[in-house]
Amino acid sequence: MIVRSLNWILVSALIFALAGCGGGREDGVEPGVQNSSGQIALNASVPKVTFYAASRFAEQVSFGPTPALIAEIQSKGFEKWIDDQFALPLKPIDMAPAEVIYSIGVNQQVPNEIWQYLEREFSNRAISAPDQLRNRVTWSLSQFIVAASTKGEVPGWVNWHNVLYRNAFGNYGELLYQVSVDGHMAHYLDNDQNRPKSAECQHCAPNENYARELMQLFSLGVYKLNADGTPLRDPRGRFIETYTQKDVEELARVLTGWTRNQEPQNRPQRNWGNWGKPMVPSTWAPERDSGRKVVLQKAFPANQTADKDLRDVVELLMGHDNIAPFVALRMIQHLVKSDPSPSYVARVAARFKNNGSGIAGDLKTVTKSILLDVEARRGDAPGAGANGDGKFREPFLHSMAMWRGLGCQKVPSGQGGWFILPASQVPFRQQSVFSYYAPTDRAPGSNLLAPEQRLLTSDDIRTRLSMIEWASWWDSKNNRRVWDAYIDAGCKIGDWKAAFSQSPTAFNDKLAVTYFRGAMPPVLRSNMEQLLRQANPPWDRNDATQGAMRMVAFSLTTPYFGIMK
Repeated sequence: MIVRSLNWILVSALIFALAGCGGGREDGVEPGVQNSSGQIALNASVPKVTFYAASRFAEQVSFGPTPALIAEIQSKGFEKWIDDQFALPLKPIDMAPAEVIYSIGVNQQVPNEIWQYLEREFSNRAISAPDQLRNRVTWSLSQFIVAASTKGEVPGWVNWHNVLYRNAFGNYGELLYQVSVDGHMAHYLDNDQNRPKSAECQHCAPNENYARELMQLFSLGVYKLNADGTPLRDPRGRFIETYTQKDVEELARVLTGWTRNQEPQNRPQRNWGNWGKPMVPSTWAPERDSGRKVVLQKAFPANQTADKDLRDVVELLMGHDNIAPFVALRMIQHLVKSDPSPSYVARVAARFKNNGSGIAGDLKTVTKSILLDVEARRGDAPGAGANGDGKFREPFLHSMAMWRGLGCQKVPSGQGGWFILPASQVPFRQQSVFSYYAPTDRAPGSNLLAPEQRLLTSDDIRTRLSMIEWASWWDSKNNRRVWDAYIDAGCKIGDWKAAFSQSPTAFNDKLAVTYFRGAMPPVLRSNMEQLLRQANPPWDRNDATQGAMRMVAFSLTTPYFGIMK
């Protein structure tokens, strides 16, 4: 360990950094051109994009800057780069390796490479896939539309990812429909058990889980919102509830009657959920509540089909005043800023309601409006941002950016082949439907909205300091540390070793360009110089690779990297 008593000092410093102004200034970097509408002004020719601005943009649209990505953004400009990402072909995760589990008995041990297939594939895509923006939006959606891989079977988890991935640039209403008929979601939130009790089906019972979360977490939220995401209040200043318990009960009735596709019938035992296929309406009448229902003051006539009722539910939610600011706030928080201004939320919400062609829920338009908004781009010059700009670099984003900066093509594996990920934020493995943290979490001792700080614990700080070295191990037979896992993962650690061996200045210059947008703060540069020149360093003097990796880890655990401003 480089610094033994660093943990909570760094936690406090990270919170302070998010609340404070931008980092050190570097002359000659131009901010983006803005107009009064709150969006970046786009000229006929590609506007000049500085290295700093391109690197900062890359942090918002990808899982971390790389030299190639920065050059591409500088060459194309922000809007062209986004449009080209929209045009990239879909490449869902292959189900076949996950379906190997069907050949394993339910009482047999499943190999880790199968259990970890989704998180490994998603993480490797985060590191090296060309469609970075689609994957980053998929990651964002997965954090508030949650169907975690803590229930069900691996193929269901993979198919769930693919549902989010395919719809990440589609329409939010269609996404809600696909989410509602997904087999893994039906199992995770029990809508596959949602049945009306009747004389024909005495064991049946309504289940409200999915109905409640569909409104509370996926579309509307608990309290009524203004167009800018601020809560509406009654004359006495109290929040106004969006829906009642009666609405939940009625919506659960609307959502009855869905069952699993039974074809083919001779499926393997582990494929009892027919995980690759969406749910279908039941053909047995007692499984469906065919009576009249009323949800949020909308009547659902008796004897409608299950599909018609579900389509009407989606239409009802998409027409609700809450959904645009609700989705806008969550997407902004995951891509750009933890605590956006109401005006920022309002601008994005307006684009959710109408993409310019009268269509609501166009996620391409929403994504572009989030990324090109004046509030997203005003920090494109060092020191130009406002207080409260930015977001914590949550554990998964931190680790992915680290590996991408090292030039890795996939996540390195530790000794014995175990897969290296931050335990506090394994992809798609949330501990509950409420995800890794609540979107309303605030920084301790502050009124600043900072949901990701909930994951910033002393254990997480230790992980950030240590993770980069977990992919190495001590070879006692040859009395040396082995770095083969980095080579196997395609990481370019030789370049870091060379810079480390050359001089502290050369190493800091490489750090600055790779991880600090070419503008490493003077305080960090000075501290790094001192650590690099110390007489008794906390690494093997004969192992320049270990020295380089430890110093990279230290720099990335500081507030200067821990906050994306």
